[in-house]
Amino acid sequence: MKNRYLSFLSDEHLLKCIGNLHASYLKAKNNISKKNFYSNKVDTIKLTFDSRFNDIEEEKLIQSEVLRQIDKSINNSIGTFHEQILSGIDGYERGNLSGYDIKATDNSLFADIKNKHNTMNSSAAEALFQKLARYADDHKKAKCYWVQILAKGSFCELWSGDINGKEYSHSRVYKISGDQFYSLLSGEEDALYQLYKVLPKAIKDYLKAVEENEQIAQNSVLEEIKVKTKNSNRTILDQITFENYSYYLGFDAL
Repeated sequence: MKNRYLSFLSDEHLLKCIGNLHASYLKAKNNISKKNFYSNKVDTIKLTFDSRFNDIEEEKLIQSEVLRQIDKSINNSIGTFHEQILSGIDGYERGNLSGYDIKATDNSLFADIKNKHNTMNSSAAEALFQKLARYADDHKKAKCYWVQILAKGSFCELWSGDINGKEYSHSRVYKISGDQFYSLLSGEEDALYQLYKVLPKAIKDYLKAVEENEQIAQNSVLEEIKVKTKNSNRTILDQITFENYSYYLGFDAL
């Protein structure tokens, strides 16, 4: 039967990947309790400026801050989503903690996938090059790739030059943009674009199939804080500040 979404990926695999990412979103939302919200200390001075300069009500401001924390925890899951998608293409599989993210089943390709081009410092880049070079040395016909899903440009080129103050090069170690890597594995020139275009429909179809009792449990941050304000008569920002910094000089007067 012909695939409904992508020619290079089964419908079942695509929907499974979407389901896995949906689960990560649910987990991130459910994990934002007041305790977790406060875990890294809330910068209420910045929030005060945000509220006044951007004319945002305090409740909406806290909701935005919660979404920011959720977004931060989701970024790693987006990288995993791409790994899972690519592993569904015939001839490729995930590393599953083996040191690489994707490899060809015949060991002709190894890849490390980063969602954004700027997620590594120089030391991490050096360690990654050395790891890919070891794979290339161990597998004499393998090409090894540093994949940048969100890259500054479309490219596939040998990775060489100064990394962390040292010169590196290898005849089979490359860096490649997300669109070119999707094209390389799928045989479809615009495979990443095709994925982008079908996602709204595929997500809609997935959500339709989700059981009604699997509703999203809302995070409890704002409600927990508002309960406290009823007794303390503080504003929401003052309550957050008091609960985070009451041990600072003068702040216990809030």
